[in-house]
Amino acid sequence: MVNNLWLVKRPADFPEADMIEDDDMIILIQDAVLRLPSIENWVACKEDAIARNVKVPEDKLMDYVDIIDIIEKANKVIVW
Repeated sequence: MVNNLWLVKRPADFPEADMIEDDDMIILIQDAVLRLPSIENWVACKEDAIARNVKVPEDKLMDYVDIIDIIEKANKVIVW
């Protein structure tokens, strides 16, 4: 279960590391896939990474169907 789900759209818009809790998750969408975070609780939108020709580890990729599933189950969604 994800407590806070952070949807990050731009590479310069990462939330501060001290704002992220252990049960939170960051999902990089759109241009945010151009800059990968240094924390562990993140994934990138597969379609956005492919469209921008960005190499992301396979275990960190998630398609839109899976992203929607997490959005529906998260306690809180924050678009950053």
